[in-house]
Amino acid sequence: MDLKGDAHLLLWVTAAAVLLFTLLASSFISFLIDYIRKWNMMKPIPGVSTAYPFIGNALELKPNGGDFFQQIIEYTEVFRTLPLIKLWIGPIPFLILYHADTVEPILSTSKHMDKAHAYKFLHLWLGKGLLTSTGEKWRTRRKMITPTFHFAILSEFLEVMNEQSKILIDKLWKHTGEESFNCFIDVTLCALDIICETAMGKKIEAQSNQDSEYVQAIYKMSDMVHRRQKMPWLWPDFVFHRLNIGKEHDKSLKILHSFTDKVILERAEEMKATDSRQVQDKDESESKKSKKRSAFLDMLLKATDDAGNKLSYMDIREEVDTFMFEVARVHKILIYGNSNPGCQEEAKRYHNKGQSDRPVTMDDLKKLRYLEAVIKEALRLYPSVPFFARTVTEDCTIRGFHVPKGVNIVIIPYALHRDQEHFPEPEEFRPERFLPENAVGRNPYAYIPFSAGLRNCIGQRFALMEEKVVLSAILRNFSVQATQKREELCLVGELILRPQDGMWISLKKRSNVYQE
Repeated sequence: MDLKGDAHLLLWVTAAAVLLFTLLASSFISFLIDYIRKWNMMKPIPGVSTAYPFIGNALELKPNGGDFFQQIIEYTEVFRTLPLIKLWIGPIPFLILYHADTVEPILSTSKHMDKAHAYKFLHLWLGKGLLTSTGEKWRTRRKMITPTFHFAILSEFLEVMNEQSKILIDKLWKHTGEESFNCFIDVTLCALDIICETAMGKKIEAQSNQDSEYVQAIYKMSDMVHRRQKMPWLWPDFVFHRLNIGKEHDKSLKILHSFTDKVILERAEEMKATDSRQVQDKDESESKKSKKRSAFLDMLLKATDDAGNKLSYMDIREEVDTFMFEVARVHKILIYGNSNPGCQEEAKRYHNKGQSDRPVTMDDLKKLRYLEAVIKEALRLYPSVPFFARTVTEDCTIRGFHVPKGVNIVIIPYALHRDQEHFPEPEEFRPERFLPENAVGRNPYAYIPFSAGLRNCIGQRFALMEEKVVLSAILRNFSVQATQKREELCLVGELILRPQDGMWISLKKRSNVYQE
């Protein structure tokens, strides 16, 4: 027996165990000190209920997305007169903000730009792209991608929006004369077709195939990420990926990434072939060349930073997946707002001078001012993203309350947009609030459907443009009547705001209003 060798091995194992224990103990002590500091520093801030050490308020949070959203909104209503409230989810502290003067100090500065802890659960899907990245990576990526949303480039997407709107209208014609039907899926799939073709230059024909594997994977992923965000026991990766929800998550993730990888590869090869042909046919007249539609992906493949570096395939996938994730954020509840007869008459007035079936032009979009006010008012009542979060990167003060570094700030646009100080009779649907003369002097942080400040939504012009095109098409062809009361919508606030049981409307054909 090699007793000397065994003793030597035992010594190394013991040393390794002591080192590991020391590191774990050091990490735990560091975490504990930081946790106690936050707990004590935040004591003066009013809480939604009694929070218990390490558990916080997690046990009383509703697991269902609809119930959880209603619970948070009830908190903001009960504590409306308070500037902010705190909520502990496990050992993680959150501050809930729903007043313009408390939101502004967070969004108006370049200090607190890091996304909150909950966004880490999007990393497996979206990587660290524009939505989830921080610091220098975010600044470089934002600078590279901003030109992609230039007005001239967006105008190239108009043809796709008109084509997909026409498909939607053809589907809706089948429902005219019926008592009522659920239009939510139809409008959602139209938005998905528009996003997919403009993002990747790829037709997925979701309006004709709503059961496609890719379409289903997008919605499943959104649901699973949200559930994980609010359940601390699902946070550890080694636990999550061994549960059924984790296995389903990984299955959907594989579908999404495989699809995106394939499209990127095909598009890159296609661009190489096109460039090669252009070199060979450089003397060919412009009139003989076929103009190919641009896509967000094409611009990413060509984009370079200040040093001339191109994005890697992984970088490109992050941004394409992020853009596709945004499909869920394009507003679907606007038809409800447009079911108001007075709003419909005003919004369609411009189109009375033209034919109902002609495509919308960029000139039309500039003149649809009242329709834009209708969209903005609908986004006030039903913001696509019900809440978003940031991390406080240094100790600060909000309305006299000391907030320690590392606290997560949750901003609730749904509640913020119902502040009577800025929107009297907030539950009333009044597009006139957003006519230029009525918006003068309003705090810019009182209305933030696309966030605000340096990290505002880069695609907001795209979203408004899409909404104008689709709603314009609907209003030129139909009179829309909601068959639900607003309180019957049963809103679910997950990664997006959506009606739990769909959106039920009835349609009537418009007659003799579009003749020259």
